[in-house]
Amino acid sequence: MGLTLESLHRLRPGGPSPLGATWDGKGVNFALFSETAEKVVLCLFDAGGERETERIELRERTDNVWHGYVPELAPGTLYGYRVYGPYVPTQGNYFNHNKLLVDPYTRALAGRLTLNEACFGYRIGERPQRALATFDERDSAPFVPKSVVVTDSFAWGDDRPPRTDWDNTLLYETHVKGMTALHPGVPQPIRGTFAGLRHPAVIDHIRSLGVTAVELLPVQAFADERHLLVHGLHNYWGYNSYAYFAPEPRYLGEEMLDGFQTMIARYHEAGIEVVLDVVYNHTGEGDALGPTLSFRGIDNLSYYKHRAGDPGHYADVTGCGNSLNVDHPMVRQLILDSLRYWVDVMHIDGFRFDLAPALVREHGVFNPHAPLLTAMRQDPVLSGVKLIAEPWDLGHGGYQLGAFPQGWAEWNDQYRDEVRRYWKGYDPRIAVFASRLSGSSDIFESKGRPPTASINFVTAHDGFALEDLVSYNAKHNRANMEGTRDGNNNTNSDNHGVEGETDLPEIRSARLRRRRNLVATLLLSRGVPMLLSGDEIGRSQGGNNNAYCQDNEISWTQWEKLRDEDRHFHDFVRRLAAIRRQHPVFRRGRFFHGTMVGKSGLRDISWITPQGRRMTENDWSNPSGLCFGFHLVDDGEYAVCDVDGEPAGDRFIVFFNAEFGARDARMPPTGFGRRWRMIFDTSRDEPFDGGPVYMADEVFELNGQSVVLFGLDRGLPGS
Repeated sequence: MGLTLESLHRLRPGGPSPLGATWDGKGVNFALFSETAEKVVLCLFDAGGERETERIELRERTDNVWHGYVPELAPGTLYGYRVYGPYVPTQGNYFNHNKLLVDPYTRALAGRLTLNEACFGYRIGERPQRALATFDERDSAPFVPKSVVVTDSFAWGDDRPPRTDWDNTLLYETHVKGMTALHPGVPQPIRGTFAGLRHPAVIDHIRSLGVTAVELLPVQAFADERHLLVHGLHNYWGYNSYAYFAPEPRYLGEEMLDGFQTMIARYHEAGIEVVLDVVYNHTGEGDALGPTLSFRGIDNLSYYKHRAGDPGHYADVTGCGNSLNVDHPMVRQLILDSLRYWVDVMHIDGFRFDLAPALVREHGVFNPHAPLLTAMRQDPVLSGVKLIAEPWDLGHGGYQLGAFPQGWAEWNDQYRDEVRRYWKGYDPRIAVFASRLSGSSDIFESKGRPPTASINFVTAHDGFALEDLVSYNAKHNRANMEGTRDGNNNTNSDNHGVEGETDLPEIRSARLRRRRNLVATLLLSRGVPMLLSGDEIGRSQGGNNNAYCQDNEISWTQWEKLRDEDRHFHDFVRRLAAIRRQHPVFRRGRFFHGTMVGKSGLRDISWITPQGRRMTENDWSNPSGLCFGFHLVDDGEYAVCDVDGEPAGDRFIVFFNAEFGARDARMPPTGFGRRWRMIFDTSRDEPFDGGPVYMADEVFELNGQSVVLFGLDRGLPGS
């Protein structure tokens, strides 16, 4: 242990750039940023990562980057750092050289993180108010993954990222393990891994839905929280990253990095993009009582935000114990370098940023022109991929839906809430609901942003799955061991008369109809739709609406428990997605303005009452209004008109009826079109089963709790 590389490897000065461990064919350059460290020691390990073989002090320091070049080292070398400095938590310094630290720039990790007491810089067991005053001298190396020297040698061949434009995008949020852990078509040894996720049985299922982009819950290496381990639970979702360049080792299985890259290549071959959910707002080191894994032990004062004038306490706008200090230029560089790496080297197609406002706060205030956003917009690599914001955090003024700059899309929780409220029949606001259907212009248009800035969703990982949304009135989170205090209480859900599972046919039928209504609304709305993995086949979490810690059958998709109704629903979703894909009028990337199309007086959209006439102000303000519709005309750039000036492109009528009883409705008058064929009716057991034809002004029965789609039937002249 006392050997130094000066005698064995002729340590050379190396250089401060690039950061991380870089192999040049003859040796490895190591570079680590720390503004406040007093000494940095590189630690090398044997091939198994169990024995520390050498410690080498990096004596060169350039612009606060500690560096050194070691000849003869090669890819596959395992290493870590021990960083020396003061341990004075009240001053924001947590240096403890007994803790092996992960390189923030490592591209891969060897071994799994075991959150042993030795991983903490202080002595576990003391009372919290006294604990930080202690200094733990135990070596954490046996319990911490080792950083790995890697080189990019993957043969991408003719891989071409699909680069699907937003107008044509259908997102599918999924989890690497949850998607495959119980999949009967995926071999047991690769379930829960990137290899499992790229299996043809999985890709074929996703492609069958018309999905153009999968959005993966976090795959950057993440840590479990100690309070979960005490209860035998684990961080399942992965929103606790501690290594922003390295894939989570458990998802790699027995493969190396090329296993992840192969997965990306397979999805690209299928025409499907891969978007990563990334967590740059906080790290897995938690609050001051959390473990010392990397950033805290390297340079706590630089990497984390602290309260003004109080470096002993973190400023936390994430609810996770800390907030990454994006104001610091080296932290911004870390984020930008990480994002570029995932695009350039791993061929990722975009990112969804968890708690995005936390990344662009200046002096605690949200700033849409913050340096990080400006740099991303100007970056030739990052400006060309999909950028999605979760537009809220937990800090003051943290709700920022609609405030992100052009080029960004945002998760639209107001879409989710309004769609749920409407179909539940709770305090209907049909004018607001109509705005959500048509792209949420009230939120985005004034900023010069298109409907595709809105990521529309009814369900997501955070909250009820679709089956639970129609089966539970309240959350059932007891398994999380938090006294059911966790999870959102305002679910806008509806159990249809019985809480949870039931075999009663009338309730099962009502729930299935509600599922069809919710998904039909989603896929007929302007904006970018996002489906939650498993919703298409009735996945349930047993009423748990915060299953972040349930790495088990509560969260996993149970493929072999499908009912006939779930198979039929899968087909319904597939056919709905095909309608959206085949008819651009449902996904145009611009807002409706009531613009005339042709010479017939028809507008791009006309809102209509159940009586078939155009809606008035009184209709919009009707406090009990639950039934209405709209007429759509294809106003696309290449839309043409016939010799009479009539629009010759697609024309559709959609009726929504959230009432629980049927009512007589009337097709619009002849001026809208003479002959209409029903395409689907969600109130039917077979929604697409041979729809009838209705003439203008004809009365028909509009069933309760239904969405009905009509298409102009041009079988007659003038229709």
